[in-house]
Amino acid sequence: MSELFSIRGKVALVTGGSRGIGLMIARAFVEAGAKVYVSSRKASVCDQAAAELSAFGECHSLPADLSKMSEVERLAAEFTTHEQRLDILVNNAGATWGSSIEAFPEQGWDKVMDLNVKSVFFLTQKLLPLLEQAASPADPARIINIGSVDGMHMPAFENFSYGPSKAALHHLTRMLATSLAARSITVNAIAPGPFATDMMAPMVATMGEKIIGAVPLGRMGEGDDIGGVAQFLSSRAGAYITGAVLPVDGGLLAAS
Repeated sequence: MSELFSIRGKVALVTGGSRGIGLMIARAFVEAGAKVYVSSRKASVCDQAAAELSAFGECHSLPADLSKMSEVERLAAEFTTHEQRLDILVNNAGATWGSSIEAFPEQGWDKVMDLNVKSVFFLTQKLLPLLEQAASPADPARIINIGSVDGMHMPAFENFSYGPSKAALHHLTRMLATSLAARSITVNAIAPGPFATDMMAPMVATMGEKIIGAVPLGRMGEGDDIGGVAQFLSSRAGAYITGAVLPVDGGLLAAS
């Protein structure tokens, strides 16, 4: 049974892997015996995360600012110099922007849409040759997009570009899953609810009790919650799942 959930020896790239949910997933992969590359915008932070994760297994740093197409292309090209295949791509890098509807700026729209949707498509496009090298009908290559419950229900906060960007990402996941199935590449999305991350910190500071009170399981998500789901989707146990958007939210959506 343990082999059913094994990802030992697989090669993974986790964007936004230096903190928050990306770091949680990267750590789960490293501890499970995968060779993991983490990418994030700030080189020093990315290097530090990779160094810390290396205490548990093999992890390497590949910094990139994926809000820029030139950096998407550079990351894909640099990854190709290190590896000849890519078993697991986790598109986690993302941004949010909060403001009232009257004050919401164009920058807050473009930044979020470019990073949360556009960069996911084009990084996937650039890495397709390596994903195909890893893919087989019995053991597909895996793409996991990190969406959000905010793309599935009405968000509690005025983040007008974030929720729509995640809804778009969920639909992009279904489109990519349909397109890439014939190449033995599965594409799924995880839609996290509230997790104790830097992105959530401002909301938790002002509305922590209310947020937790809306979760039927009565707590914030933790590293094992998200890491375990990502490992399941990446393992033989998840090989026949594609095009799914899986809420990991403690029952928040079911109750809302």
